[in-house]
Amino acid sequence: MSANESPAGQARTQQAATYESAFLKACRREPVPHTPVWFMRQAGRSLPEYRKVREGVPMLESCTRPELVTEITLQPVRRHGVDAAIYYSDIVVPLKAIGIDLDIKPGVGPVVGHPIRTRADLAQLRDLTPEDVSYVTEAIGMLTRELGSTPLIGFAGAPFTLASYLIEGGPSRTYENAKAMMYGDPELWADLLDRLAEITSAFLKVQIEAGASAVQLFDSWAGALAPADYRRSVLPASAKVLDSVAGYGVPRIHFGVGTGELLRLMGEAGADVVGVDFRVPLDEAARRVGPGKALQGNLDPTVLFASTEAVEAKTREVLAAAAGLEGHVFNLGHGVMPSTDPDALTRLVEYVHTQTAR
Repeated sequence: MSANESPAGQARTQQAATYESAFLKACRREPVPHTPVWFMRQAGRSLPEYRKVREGVPMLESCTRPELVTEITLQPVRRHGVDAAIYYSDIVVPLKAIGIDLDIKPGVGPVVGHPIRTRADLAQLRDLTPEDVSYVTEAIGMLTRELGSTPLIGFAGAPFTLASYLIEGGPSRTYENAKAMMYGDPELWADLLDRLAEITSAFLKVQIEAGASAVQLFDSWAGALAPADYRRSVLPASAKVLDSVAGYGVPRIHFGVGTGELLRLMGEAGADVVGVDFRVPLDEAARRVGPGKALQGNLDPTVLFASTEAVEAKTREVLAAAAGLEGHVFNLGHGVMPSTDPDALTRLVEYVHTQTAR
């Protein structure tokens, strides 16, 4: 891939180079040489090399430095031999980029200076332009030159999860303010989610046009919803996001935590691949999702703190449950925990590859 090639040309070159990868084949439900593996939060806190390069650099600032983003994204690919890289960023990056007063506070998470509670507050949410996140385009250009035939996954937060942060002002266990708006002012709620869908769509398009070979929409908090509420009040906005990038032809992964009751609906929103957390076995998840979708998951992240023998035994259970799937991407059922031994992840990748070699 030439460094002088235009960004659009680089994107096409990268997507062509990765097309036959095990990861993208699995996403397309095609035969694979082995079950592909990547981990949510693989580019991050469990790696000593990550902590070293991040030392003294605030989280959101680190997401705006292309050289640092490139290095952090590549670290787990080098160390673990995973089948895909995931772009190092945070779900609140596009909100920060359009001027929302927020910061990520260590030990707390995203904290919003002026929560959105009224219609007047919607004025905070202007459109996102590629210029707002030019560092993303630059970083992905650097990454795709380094990754070669290894796919890069772009990602964004889903409208419901972003709305919850914006309304609550930070992390929540009850989502009382968000749900109060959803139930009590459904018109304002719908307008907020629609605006966030536009911002999220623009952010994913920037990543795909720069060279991402797949995208994942994280609806981290969707598990707090009953299916009827999800269908009525959340699915339309997520569907708008996933539909907005359908024309690019890259796989779209949709993942949430505690979403066992929502799996079919999350697939209906437009996903090509439905991410499954560790609470539902993959064969049961396939029954709930229905045909025509690949699945991703779903080893419990805490298993990695057990012995190698125990990790292998639980991994075999996941692979056995996935044996009849149309397509399977091996992952954890949630993100890598910060205190995880990186060597356990490396061994897990090798074990899955060995056990599933065809």
